[in-house]
Amino acid sequence: MRPSRSFDFVEDATLSQTTVRAPARGSKAWLRFAWVLGPGLMAMMADTDVGSIVTAAQSGVRWGYALLPLQILLIPVLYIVQELTVRLGLTTGCGHGELICTYCGRKWGWVSVSGLTIAVLGAMVTEFSGIAGVGELLGVPRAVSLSLAVLFLLAVVWAGSYRHVERVVLGLGLFELVFVWTATSARPGAEAIRAMAGAWHSMDFRYLVAANIGAVIMPWMIFFQQSAVVDKGLKPEHLRAARWDTAIGAVVTQVIMAAVLMTAALSASSPRAAAALGTMRGMAQILVPQLGPRWGRIVFAAGISGAALVALLVTALAAAWGLGEMTGYKRSLEHTPRQAPWFYGVYALAVVGAAALVARVTDLVALNVAVEVMNALLLPLVLGLLVYLAARVLPAPHRLRGVQLHTAVIVCTLTSAIGVWCGLSSLL
Repeated sequence: MRPSRSFDFVEDATLSQTTVRAPARGSKAWLRFAWVLGPGLMAMMADTDVGSIVTAAQSGVRWGYALLPLQILLIPVLYIVQELTVRLGLTTGCGHGELICTYCGRKWGWVSVSGLTIAVLGAMVTEFSGIAGVGELLGVPRAVSLSLAVLFLLAVVWAGSYRHVERVVLGLGLFELVFVWTATSARPGAEAIRAMAGAWHSMDFRYLVAANIGAVIMPWMIFFQQSAVVDKGLKPEHLRAARWDTAIGAVVTQVIMAAVLMTAALSASSPRAAAALGTMRGMAQILVPQLGPRWGRIVFAAGISGAALVALLVTALAAAWGLGEMTGYKRSLEHTPRQAPWFYGVYALAVVGAAALVARVTDLVALNVAVEVMNALLLPLVLGLLVYLAARVLPAPHRLRGVQLHTAVIVCTLTSAIGVWCGLSSLL
């Protein structure tokens, strides 16, 4: 099927008056690099969401440092996947769903967007469960904490622009770094690798392997980052800086995941912490050995709240962009709500709907890990379509071929196979 539009990068005429311009070519290199930074960091900070933090904490408390090597191994995998997303967005000027619809047909487009919708719904429910749990941990009624979160999320997007949303997301993401601070006293050694090698016989271990893979490679990240680089107005000439943006984000998000795991592993010797992982109040106990009851709650609440709000912004936007790519409605943060009512309406519906669902159910900590396993089971579809597009759609200078193509196929196939096998074998 031929593309429905030229894939030479041409800025959308409807955005030409509002899109923030890149610094001129004569500007200092660091200034141009700083301008490009954002989409990758946003996607990666959202990757370390409530479900990911809970999964890493569960891994540390139950298996010590045994799953720490997996966090390191997933850094290049995460980079390879998201770099392909960036390459597609910069060189085609199209979102991920639009490319699937054009080159694979509308049937596959709707299949992909349906998978995105399921992943987004699961993610948003877990994020709001984190907000509600933190509120209850601090003595704030669930209805109040959820309402404040909804109002904040609507205000940030409805009253801003792409650059405004980017600054808010990156600012909130800084709260996640508190877990790096709490992990400084951990001393994992070579025994972590030996422990990982000897634990595969356990169904619980394999379940957490699948959950950790699903917590790192998420379907909505691909849709979000590709649409974000397009909405920001990045061009093929920004590819090198965008790759660094993605690489830095991949390292940062996995450092945070590893830090949460190590912090939890430190508390594994505490029966109180290990036995109370079913609620957010119980999860906060992983910080008690390092910080004490009071500061443990405060630091945990800050980290979880920052992670949840970042992920909620990113996932809801991914859904609004992805659905717009299939239906054709206007979809840009550079439009006002009056100019793009469906885009902002879908965003608002996702936010309000997920919050309302969480308001009516009990604590959902157990669901967090299950959602990550679901993400792992979706990997063959998500990564298969991504590699196919990178091998078929990209212009010749950027197309996957030779060693790059073989590497991408091997990495994505192994990651998908391990995630699906661990997920299914632990459930059956």
